[in-house]
Amino acid sequence: MAGIGVLEVSDATFEQEVLKSEQPVMVDFWAVWCGPCKAIAPVVDDVATKFAGKLKVTKVNVDQNSATPSRFGIRGIPALLFFKGGKVVDQIVGYVPAEVIEDKVNRVLG
Repeated sequence: MAGIGVLEVSDATFEQEVLKSEQPVMVDFWAVWCGPCKAIAPVVDDVATKFAGKLKVTKVNVDQNSATPSRFGIRGIPALLFFKGGKVVDQIVGYVPAEVIEDKVNRVLG
């Protein structure tokens, strides 16, 4: 359930869409049954809109794609990982206010 400007990625498309992206990427690891994931979803959508053209925003459903979360050591969701040049440069685990996410985005883009 990705919002406008948010790209659903899978184990199969992760490398192409995230690791090889020219732009920095925020990846939201989530699941349908996860309450905090639902709570953070509108914030993720807002970030996608606000930083369109500067930041690629993607989502990975951990129930449908198990290889990628285990590759990056995802133990709790929601987990937001920030990639730049194919490497993890920052992360947030659990529900946090929008300001915290936007602050991280600004730092990653800065």
